[in-house]
Amino acid sequence: MEARRELLAAAPWLHVWAEDVRLPDGRIVEGYLRLEMLDYVVVVALSNTGVIVLRSYKHGPAEIVTSLPAGYLEPNEEPAAAARRELLEETGHVAEQWEELGSFVVDGNRGAGTVHMFLARGARPVTAPDAGDLEETEMSFVALDDLIAALQGGAIPVLPMAAAVALAAQRLSQRA
Repeated sequence: MEARRELLAAAPWLHVWAEDVRLPDGRIVEGYLRLEMLDYVVVVALSNTGVIVLRSYKHGPAEIVTSLPAGYLEPNEEPAAAARRELLEETGHVAEQWEELGSFVVDGNRGAGTVHMFLARGARPVTAPDAGDLEETEMSFVALDDLIAALQGGAIPVLPMAAAVALAAQRLSQRA
């Protein structure tokens, strides 16, 4: 990177930068936009009654959608710790077994944060959910096959949620 100019600071949620970037072939692209957003986690949690899913309003698609437990990392928090915290806060559940499904930059050209995806098995309730924010959320349990059908039918319009479901299904099919 040759130079960087901040265009918007909306801490902690968003910073927009114009960067002059030197490409691997030596060319310089001036004013390339970069979005810095908080990293977050998404959890596919399996209980003995199915996958824990949430229904709540998401402003990106501007509708009530099917989603998964998810949330932002706190400062200096490890993704695995954030995943455990978010599962407990949003669902009141803890899980016995955890597997990383991967970490992915949301936008390959502009950044826009990193999503860390996890598969949690053996989820069981230990307390009442307490998301502590403005979301009104309905929790339910769905068979994995029904969740995959919902994904294929367009009922999961948020890409990181859709990707987490697909990655978890792929991981689980490897073990079947």
